[in-house]
Order: sequence, then structure tokens, then C-alpha cells
Amino acid sequence: MFCGCKVEFGAEPNTLVCPVCLGMPGTLPVPNINAVEYAIKMGLACGCKIDPKAMWTRKNYFYPDLPKGYQITQQGEMAIYDRPICTKGHLEIDLDDGSRKRIGLTRIHMEEDAGKLIHDLTVADSLFDANRCGTPLIEIVSDPDLRTPREAYLYLEKLKQILEYLEICDANMERGNLRCDANVSLRKDEFAPFGNRVELKNMNSFHNIEKALEAEIDLQAMLLDKGETIAQQTKRWDVNRGVTVATRTKEQAHDYRYFPEPDLVRLTVDWAYVEGIQRALPELPEARRKRYVEEYGIPAYDAAVLTKDKPVSVFFERVCAITSDKKSASNWVMGDVLRVVKEQAIEVKDLKFTPEHVGELINLINSGTISGKIAKSIFEDMLAEGKAPGQIVKDKNLVVINDSEAIEVFIREVLKKNPDSIAAYKSGKTKLLGFFVGQVMKLSQGKAGPEQVNQLLKKHLEA
Repeated sequence: MFCGCKVEFGAEPNTLVCPVCLGMPGTLPVPNINAVEYAIKMGLACGCKIDPKAMWTRKNYFYPDLPKGYQITQQGEMAIYDRPICTKGHLEIDLDDGSRKRIGLTRIHMEEDAGKLIHDLTVADSLFDANRCGTPLIEIVSDPDLRTPREAYLYLEKLKQILEYLEICDANMERGNLRCDANVSLRKDEFAPFGNRVELKNMNSFHNIEKALEAEIDLQAMLLDKGETIAQQTKRWDVNRGVTVATRTKEQAHDYRYFPEPDLVRLTVDWAYVEGIQRALPELPEARRKRYVEEYGIPAYDAAVLTKDKPVSVFFERVCAITSDKKSASNWVMGDVLRVVKEQAIEVKDLKFTPEHVGELINLINSGTISGKIAKSIFEDMLAEGKAPGQIVKDKNLVVINDSEAIEVFIREVLKKNPDSIAAYKSGKTKLLGFFVGQVMKLSQGKAGPEQVNQLLKKHLEA
């Protein structure tokens, strides 16, 4: 945030450091302009007000992972010392019942990260890795508008989606790109004041966050029903036991002794600079979802699935650039492509075939060159070898047989083997047509044109 050290996950411990982020005497911080831009991007995407005179403060506390003994942030105890870069925003989440809910954002502020303590490499020691010291962070603080663990889950998904579309971060919780502290406070009803809050920290997935919130809500409700009080404290989630565990009493703002950062002036932001960022904002998920419905004519459900993750959305767009059949493109990406991604626990970028290959496959089906059944076989070859579908068709001679005389040969053979089924069909069991079509397709190894097979079979059976 205030030096030029590289940010990289998994690097050798204590190799991405410098005198500034290690807090050496005599060093001075210089704000990272890219981090400022990213914070403003997120603020604009969430409808926030941008403060043209934001302020830096010192948050003072002692912990072994904080070499300086303080953190440079934009939080503050009093209004005069509390000037974050973004305030009063919002986003909307889609609830499971089909309704929408607006979640207010109190603020988005910038700060630097602390280092990392590693406790599990030796029995007796905790090790310190300074690589993370000084990494730029934006902290997004929501208004107390979330009422259920499910709403919290949907809210986090929406935040992650926006962050990915803006390309601010990878939003990977396991790598620490995205972290969440959740505050839980119960009250008697919507008009009663909030009770003491418990902060849940160090949760590593959205599902664990949802489970931890459910467990903490149940615990607080049980204690309140017994007439007990809730202690204001910080807790962690014990995945194995399925319970929240207290780690320390929750601090108050004055415990951090906030004061203006003496080594930094106010962060003066020019409005022309902000407007330039606004103009350069990419298409965000909601706008893209709406465009898919209106421009591509696909159902709202499809659009929601395809825009959930930006890489999947980009993959789909590239398929659509090759084929005009947007609904088939949607079906193939949502069905076969995402099935493989889920089964193999990979990302779409890791697939051997390209989006253009999927578009070409759809065009081969629509042109009558191959059947839907053959297309499924070709898809598996694409998956295994990464070859273009046209090349696979050529190599394996998979072109659909549309020659009526050749199809007649298959039909006569099928009819010859099934006299009883012919009699049943003629007695009124016309649904047996599907059986005959299947037998012809099987005999032709899926190469016979389905439309011609249907027409010619009807001609024979109804003669």
C-alpha cells in the first residue's frame, strides 16, 4: 500500500519485503496510486460518494505480526479523524423467493495488511512471514441490514462478483484475497436496539461463514432466552466441532488510540480523475445479465448462471461470437462445459478446448453436418485432446448420412427384425416410432439424419 514490494501468494517467506513495510526507522510511506484507483472503482460500482479529501490515520496495537506497532488505515474514532475514501453506497441481492433486497454500505476504506503468523510448522514455535506486510486492502463495511445467514452468503457472493468483474482482486478466500469478519447481534424485534455484538473472524469459505452465523445466532438466542447477557467478544469458527469459540474480549474504538497519520497528508482526489475512472468502468454483472436476456434472448435464469463468474461469462461471450444460436450456446456452456468444470474441480481457462470450438460444434449441428448424438461424442474428444470439432469429424468420418437410399437400407433391416413392433404400431401404438428411430440411429452409429429417418419410417409404417 505504501511501498513497491511485489504481492504474490506462495512466495518464499520474508522475500517480498523492504524497509518501508518492515517499519524500519526513517522510512516514509508513499500511497500506491493503483490501490487508490481500485478503491474508487469499487466505490463507484456500489454507488458510493467519493471523499475528495480522505484522511489517513494510525491504528495502534501490538501484535507479533505487526512490525511497526501500528497500521496505516482510514478508520478513525471521531468524525474529524474518520474520512474514508468511499461512503454511503449499496448493492442489491436476489433472495431465494425471487425478491430483491438492498444492502447499504457504510464505507469502503483503504489500509495496509499485517504480516502472517504460522503456528503449525513446529511444535514449540510460531513463525513470522513478513511478505504480507503492507499489502493493499480495501475494507467494505455493510450497514446492519442483513437478517439471516443466507442473506449474508448472497451478499458476499455479490461482492465477490463485483470485485472479479472490476478485476480488483482474485477474490479467493483460501489464498486470503478475500476475507470476511461477520458481526452478530440479536434484538427482540425490528424496533428494539441492537444487543452486544460478537465478531466472527478467520472463516475460509462462504459456506463456513453461513454455518458459523447459524451456530452463533442459535447460541445467542439460547443464552438470551435464559436471561443471560451476550459478552462483546471476538470468536473463531471451529469447523470440526461446528461451534464458535471465544478468542478475546472485543476492543472498543478508543483502545486503538486513532490519530491522524503524521507522515501522510490528506488524500486529495481530483474530480476529473474520478470521472475518468467512472467512464472506464467495465460492464458489471447486473448490466451484463440484463443484456443477455434482451440481446441474446436467453431466459433470466440462464443469464444469472452465465454471469455469476466472470471467466464463465467471458467464455460464453466467445462462444456467441462464433455462433448465432445463443440459446444452444447457453445450453452447452451451462450443461456440458460447467459439468466438466465441476467434476474436474478446474476453471474454464484450464479446459483443453476453446470457446471457439464449442461455437463451431453448435454450427456443425445446426448445419446438419453432425447429429446431436455425434456432437456429444465429439465433445468428449475435444475434452480429451483439445482438437477442433471439424477436425475430429474429418478424422473419424462422422458426417451425418443424409442420403435417403443409404438410410432406407438401415430402415429395411430394422423393420425386418421387428415384425411384432410393426403390428403394434399399426394397431395404434404410434409412440413406438421413437423405438424404431432409435434402432435406426444405433445401426447407423448415429450418422443417419434424424429428420429423414423420421420421415422415411413414417412412410414405411403407414404404408
